[in-house]
Formats: sequence, C-alpha cells, structure tokens
Amino acid sequence: MSKPKLIRITTVPVSLDKLLEGQLAFMKEYFNILAVSSDKNYLEKIGLREGVNTYTIELTRKITPVKDIRALYKMYRLFLKEKPFIVHTHTPKAGTIGMVAAWLANVPHRLHTIAGLPLLETKGIKRYILTAVEKATYACATDIYSNSYGLYKIILDNNFLSPNKIKVLGHGSSNGINLSFFNPRLFDSKFKKKIKDKFNIQENDYVFIYVGRVVKNKGINELVRAFSELQLIYRDIKLLLVGTFENDLDPLSEYTYNQIQINKNIIYTGYQTDVRPFLAIAKLFVFPSYREGFPNVVMQAGAMGLPSIVTDINGCNEIIKNKKNGIIIPPKNAEILKGKMELLLLDKNLYRTLQKNTRKMIASRYQQQLIWDELLCEYRKLN
Repeated sequence: MSKPKLIRITTVPVSLDKLLEGQLAFMKEYFNILAVSSDKNYLEKIGLREGVNTYTIELTRKITPVKDIRALYKMYRLFLKEKPFIVHTHTPKAGTIGMVAAWLANVPHRLHTIAGLPLLETKGIKRYILTAVEKATYACATDIYSNSYGLYKIILDNNFLSPNKIKVLGHGSSNGINLSFFNPRLFDSKFKKKIKDKFNIQENDYVFIYVGRVVKNKGINELVRAFSELQLIYRDIKLLLVGTFENDLDPLSEYTYNQIQINKNIIYTGYQTDVRPFLAIAKLFVFPSYREGFPNVVMQAGAMGLPSIVTDINGCNEIIKNKKNGIIIPPKNAEILKGKMELLLLDKNLYRTLQKNTRKMIASRYQQQLIWDELLCEYRKLN
C-alpha cells in the first residue's frame, strides 16, 4: 500500500533547515513527502539530508504582487499534479500562497502552523493588508496550529478565526529541541578556549549572547544601548551577536549599527550554521524581542545551560518562568534590560539558582520526539 502524500512548504529553505530539522526524515516513514521552498540549491541540500524529494517555487518575504501571483499559479499546478493528501505550510508567505493554492486545487487537508504575526508590529494600511492576508490564509485552511499558547490567545482575541479551528500541540513549539545535540557536555574547556581566543575573549570575561536576526524588532537597539552603558562600568564584559542583518526589511538605528561596527567588546559573528559553540562560551542569553511565535533559540540556550533574559511576549514567557530559569522584562525598555543584565552579572546566587533549572525545564516540556509524535497523531486523525 502506497503512503499518503504530504507536502511541507516554507517561504525560504532556512526555515526547513533550522526550524524543522529532522522532522521530515521522521515523517517520511509514514508519508511520501515533498518539501517545497525557494532557493533550489539550498533546498536540495536539505532534501538530501532529510531523505525527501524537493520542488522549488520562488517565494519572497516581502509584498511582491506579481511574483506572488506567479508563485500561486505554480503552487496550484503542482497540487493538481501531485494530488497530496495533506499540504502543511509554515511562515507567512508560504502559508498564504500554499493555503490558497491548496483550496483552489481541492486538497482535502490544508494545515498551517502559525509561528509569529508580523502584523503585530505594523500600523496603518500595511497592517490592514497583512490582517486581510492572514485571515484569507486561515479561511483557506482546514486546520490551524499555533506554536505557542500566547499566540493562540492573540489570534482568538483578534477574532481571526473560531476556536474550533485552531490548537496548540503539547506545550508549544514547531519542532521541539534535540537535547542530545544541544548539550553543553559536548564542549570541553580546550574547545571553548579555542573559540574564545578566536574572538579575543578573555577567560574572565562575562559573555552576554544574542542569537537570531540582527534587526530592530528583535530588540537589538535596546540590547546594544544597554550593553554599551554597562560597559562604561564593567570592562570585562562582551556581547556576542550571532545572526545576520536585514537592512532592507528591518534596519537598526544608526547608533546601534555604528556601535556594532566600532565597539571592540561587541562581537558580530554573522550567520552561523552551528550556534552551539557560541552558546557554550557564554554566561547569559539575552533575547529582548518585540514579537515571537515560539523562539527556538530560547529553548536552545536553555538546553545548553544558559539562563535567559527575555521580554514578556508570547513564546518567550512560556519557555522562561520568571526567576526560575530566567528573567522576564517588558519589551522596548533598554533601562530595565540594562538593570537585569547587571543584576545577573553581579548576583552569583541568583544566577546559579536560574542556571540549575535551565536544562531540566526544557527537557521536561520540549523534547523533540514529543512534538513529532503529537504532530504524527494529528496527521493520522485525518481521513
């Protein structure tokens, strides 16, 4: 008996690579899987790793009407040809185009996972357009999954869809965390010294770390300002920024950008395929984002034994419990952020209390296999 066809779609392949790593390989035991995204070369590498077929459709993260219509037509034609049992989309643009095309092609099961709402940080006509597009995505889907309970509440509070169409799997997250991979014991002192030497980090330096897109809505302006002011008092501190700029989509302030370029204690690494070595040499993870779905990096930091400072937004305030495995602060407030960074720099007893809970709190709620099994159970309910 042939396996039912499952098509998984993201806007860009890095989402398949980093946000859903290993999940397609697990699901291929039960489904005939086709992974769809943009960037043919990158996508094919993921297909080889996961052992699944791939198909390239160029999707953009911006509002590009002509390209979007072209992608919609190609997606529709693909579904007519492949006749999938399930189409499951992730990320906003892939969700909209994938769900509309699947509805037009009469795909029986149209699933979309919400991992964030960009419209929350927009205003005016752009917010109106994004809201309309989001509602269209949900209307064309048969089932919606929110990857956090906070996001679930926001969606219902805004009347984007009815409660019987949306759910959260387990404790949240799209893919959980691989605790064997994100394990601080994999990195000994010799390895960590090598990384520190490479970036001119001294043995006694207190290293703050941020991992993610280096953009305004991740709170980088506030983080850089807080760190720069702390540095005037404490000389033996460093800030690691691991990620990429997106100056065309969400640029930083001129002050922040200049500080990153000229401040020798702010270390910008650029994009890294493996963030574990950087988490291994850090003391504290700082993630002052304005909006999230369910941030994998906060789980990864916790699995690597790092307490976190996060903002009081959905996802972050579900992974982090205040004063248990981290500190929760209001978003967009550099002064409070600075105060909590200083608190954990100085208060060693509080730091140790938080640190001892970090990995075990992640392990108890977000082990990867738990998330995969929950999703497989959802797929098997469909008929």
